[in-house]
Amino acid sequence: MSKVSFVIPCYRSSKTIGGVVNEIESTMAQLAYEYEIILVNDSSPDDTFAVISALAEADGHITAVDLAKNFGQHAALMAGFHKCSGDIVVCLDDDGQTPADEVGKLLAKIDEGYDVVYASYDTKRQAGWRNLGSWVNSKMTEIMLGKPPELVVNSYFAARRFIVDEMLRYEHCYPYVIGLVLRSTKRICNVPVHH
Repeated sequence: MSKVSFVIPCYRSSKTIGGVVNEIESTMAQLAYEYEIILVNDSSPDDTFAVISALAEADGHITAVDLAKNFGQHAALMAGFHKCSGDIVVCLDDDGQTPADEVGKLLAKIDEGYDVVYASYDTKRQAGWRNLGSWVNSKMTEIMLGKPPELVVNSYFAARRFIVDEMLRYEHCYPYVIGLVLRSTKRICNVPVHH
């Protein structure tokens, strides 16, 4: 049976991360995979680490990681990658906006033969300035990293283990996970989910 590792950077998420974990657990109970959840506290100033530590203590599927300072989302993901052991790694947000209950769609595309599957949202429920930022980021990624224009990249994705292992070979400061994915494979696709 394949194992799925969920890696979640956590920052100011003491009120939301429990709901995300519950959503993962109820979804995975219906899917034919083993799983683990790696929660990485990115030196959050609230009581996020206390919350994720309690979650880990209560459930053997969960591991809590505490970073000594705030390194940012991509570095927190890399820290989680070092701790996970799954055949497939799924990354998502700590605030509940990435629908963990639709992870089966991403896993199905991995099973079809893709190496990385990014969620694409039917409609994004966020502020207009964030949509503008996403558009600018997408254009820069096309120009600088050769991202196909039709490919949507974001924080909710699934990747095969060898992709994560390839990303872990990057040992410099300030990793850019999307760039590391794009240099590792061309077998990438999108699957629509609800935001």
